Amino acid sequence: MAWLLHRACCLKVFCQPSRGPFSSGIARAWSGGPLTAYMPEAVAFAGSRDHPGLYTVSVEQVDEFWGALGRNRLMWINPFHSVEDCNLQQGWVSWFLGGQLNVAVNCLDRHVHTAPNKVALIWEKDEPGKEVRVTYRELLELTGRLGNTLKRQGVKRGDRVTIYMPPCPLAVASMLACARIGAVHTVVFAGFSSEALADRIRDAQSETVITVNQGLRGGKVTELKQTVDQAVRVCPLVKRVLVSMRTEQKVPMSELDVPLEEEMMKEDVCCEPAVMESEDLLFLLYTSGSTGKPKGLVHSQAGYLLYAAVTHKYVFDYHDGDVFGCVADIGWITGHSYVVYGPLCNGGTTVLFESTPVYPNPGRYWETVERLRINQFYGAPTAIRLLLRYGDEWVKRYDRSSLKILGSVGEPINTEAWEWYFNVVGDARCPVVDTWWQTETGGICISPRPSSPGDEILPGMAMRPFFGISPALLDDKCPVLGGARTHVRNSTKGSILTQNNVSGALCISQAWPGMARTIYNDHKRFLETYLMPYPGFFFTGDGAYRSSQGYYQLTGRLDDVINVSGHRLGTAELEDIVNQHRAVAESAVIGFPHEIKGEGAYVFIVLKKGTDVSQEKLSNELKELVSKKIAKYASPDYIQVTKRLPKTRSGKIMRRVLKKIVENKADELGDLTTLDDHEAVEEIIEGHKRLLQEEQGQ
Repeated sequence: MAWLLHRACCLKVFCQPSRGPFSSGIARAWSGGPLTAYMPEAVAFAGSRDHPGLYTVSVEQVDEFWGALGRNRLMWINPFHSVEDCNLQQGWVSWFLGGQLNVAVNCLDRHVHTAPNKVALIWEKDEPGKEVRVTYRELLELTGRLGNTLKRQGVKRGDRVTIYMPPCPLAVASMLACARIGAVHTVVFAGFSSEALADRIRDAQSETVITVNQGLRGGKVTELKQTVDQAVRVCPLVKRVLVSMRTEQKVPMSELDVPLEEEMMKEDVCCEPAVMESEDLLFLLYTSGSTGKPKGLVHSQAGYLLYAAVTHKYVFDYHDGDVFGCVADIGWITGHSYVVYGPLCNGGTTVLFESTPVYPNPGRYWETVERLRINQFYGAPTAIRLLLRYGDEWVKRYDRSSLKILGSVGEPINTEAWEWYFNVVGDARCPVVDTWWQTETGGICISPRPSSPGDEILPGMAMRPFFGISPALLDDKCPVLGGARTHVRNSTKGSILTQNNVSGALCISQAWPGMARTIYNDHKRFLETYLMPYPGFFFTGDGAYRSSQGYYQLTGRLDDVINVSGHRLGTAELEDIVNQHRAVAESAVIGFPHEIKGEGAYVFIVLKKGTDVSQEKLSNELKELVSKKIAKYASPDYIQVTKRLPKTRSGKIMRRVLKKIVENKADELGDLTTLDDHEAVEEIIEGHKRLLQEEQGQ
């Protein structure tokens, strides 16, 4: 009866159902047959006989391409009247103008109408072998109850709701419930400290927090409710904390706290979906920046959802019946796009992975693949490098024959890890898609697939732009960017490099539906960070190399951001925390290549005069301070005390010099004519050598 009520309640929003062959099921990947079987919308694209033809249409006939996909793959309450109104030069981006829809309806209701008992989520709990399957109907009912609970608690359309939870069905339902009632969710990674959480709650001006009593990860209990309690003490705007019970352990409850499951059971499963404009806010997601203050990137409704769904379908060759295994946490953009929104919009079955790669042993990923029959596996190079060290045995003891595609996300994957992933994990039969994208882009932008049948995939390269993505390399005349240069068009900081075999600043030359629209309450910062460095282009902050064949390879950040285990960490943010220590006068944080994490943090410290503290004690205190202020993953790998930092005569720290020293390239320091104190460099080089020797001697 509850299901019939829910169906009757929600039927009236389906004013513009999807039409055409796509609505009957997701087509298989193109294998050289009729292109319309691969992309049904291609019937309307003149001249698109193959993948290169489709790509050309996507970047040259933008309105036709995205308009056709938008009409066919999303369910609209009222159709859009214009595909896009975008101007990167002026700083505005709008897609599917006039269109009205509800994201939760697109992810749940329409699939419940056709396959209510299809599995939507497989929750791979921390405890091995204890997976929980949730059908589309069950997830819709969970979302409906939670949506009604939020409304009864006073959450209104446009309110920001902070979600601080591990990967679990209720976390997904929390995201979808916000989308259903028109609230804006901001998911905070459940490994962040109370201070980092509080910063994000305050910036988002959240009045509501959803959390769990405790988290479980790697066999260890984390006191998430306790962390929230500490955070809300300094967040006076918070009016309510909804607490779910992940474990049976009771936790102290204050007058702010609401027992979530108890309240949800009082509510009906039917929750009226809000009618949302295409450009209304869907969620905020915070990412580190070079200024030290995390920025809340804004993603809107229709464009983001369509882009997440289309990239999920075509990069991973997802088709109906597959089990998609993205092992990212929902607190990151990868979890948003490829655990939740992309797979659910496509009516897929998606895995929620709560544990770690090595719990209870280094075979956890592959045992999960065998047990759940995962078809596409999407993970981070950090984890692949870690598991590689344990050898092939842990992989080969499990049946991985269900795997069809292997994916890599978060940072460039090195060749050794790529080859192990391909040859050992994938038995040399599963394509490896090394994907490049960011929180800002909303979804995958450069990847080896999709492509023409049989096209090569090269290790460690993202290679090919996705539909609608038009990459450009620009020369900012910075000496760290090598390679040949061809200047054909000038902008404020540089020129477009048109030939191949070049390196430059990676930009995107035209808007796409999935891109972030702004930084919450700080559009000026959004413009200054992404659109003003190269007017008319979206600046990614990354450097890239374009090979002689036209393939793209990411070479690292160009700004002061390091990538630790796939998580971006602003060096300014880290320096600000280190400088809070009573003994520290000044610091400089440098990223360096790390065998497991991709990049590590190397901190140079100048002590205050008269300070008497041992190196060991200082290191321990600083690591503890960073873990408390941000999270454990941000803890520095090396801390070197020095008398002074290398600076120019104007007082600017010469970070490129420090970076060369950290990378053990002291013979490649380059031009030092502006250096104020050459002895400082010699002292730092000697100190670096001693630190490494001490480390190796332990």
